[in-house]
Amino acid sequence: MITRYTHGDLVWIDLLSPTQEEVRDLMEEFSIDPLVADELLLPSTRNRVDPRDEYFYLVLHFPAFKHIHDMAHTMLEIDFVVGKKWIITTRYDGIDPLHQFSKLFEVDSVLDRKNMADHAGNVLYYMLFELYRMLYDELAHIETRLDMVEDRIFEGLEREMVAELSRISRDLLNYAQALDSHHSMLQSLETPGVALFGYEYVRNIRTVISEYERLAASIKSSRASLLELRETNNSLLTTKQNEIMKTFTIMAFLMLPLSLISSVFGMNVALMPIVEHPFGFWIIVGIMLAVVAVFGAFFKHRDWL
Repeated sequence: MITRYTHGDLVWIDLLSPTQEEVRDLMEEFSIDPLVADELLLPSTRNRVDPRDEYFYLVLHFPAFKHIHDMAHTMLEIDFVVGKKWIITTRYDGIDPLHQFSKLFEVDSVLDRKNMADHAGNVLYYMLFELYRMLYDELAHIETRLDMVEDRIFEGLEREMVAELSRISRDLLNYAQALDSHHSMLQSLETPGVALFGYEYVRNIRTVISEYERLAASIKSSRASLLELRETNNSLLTTKQNEIMKTFTIMAFLMLPLSLISSVFGMNVALMPIVEHPFGFWIIVGIMLAVVAVFGAFFKHRDWL
């Protein structure tokens, strides 16, 4: 599907799972290299920057915006082909930040800000800024999940939180992997950006890099918090399991003398004291209870109970 947005002589073309015919038409209209056009048809496996004389080609992978939109994939790819007065974006899944950005593209009050309509480089700048901002909001949602896990851990739900901690760890790992090479890719944009839009465009690139670095620092902080919570949860879970094992061990130890006493008085011999006594059963039970009381008092004195 192809969607075209215009503002004056500035053109943004958004492709969603493009067909060969759509890409061929754009290749002819904007004089795009056939090798670059072929890249738009299928997802790429890595991030890249490919500068050309009249445009540059950028591929970036982003983690899925899960809490905003239920995505089946953990990675989302966006391809950007950026010329002087035109920009083409290609994606293979619906991406909410771009959808929201499209609603603002033709609004004059937005475009007039910071001369966004002057050239396509400013459009790319605001797109990337919006994508990183939305990822930061998504990360805030993960931090809320971490706060919830922390509360439940200290409510005695350590066992239930093992799976949730693993899910959060997977999400943060996907974030880190998807954004790992973004810093070098953004730095690589300076040379083709200056060639197309002038030296002042370096400031835009460095602003986006700063937003990325803020996001990367938050991811690092969240992963550190996750590690601490996981260690705390494991410690509490281990302590609880040790308490259970200690209780079972004490119960088994208490049962040992009772089993011994019952076995002794259950022996089939001619002379057995107490057994023939009229209150023999209650005497034996009393001995057992006395033994349990003595051992219980001893364990209590040693703080084992």
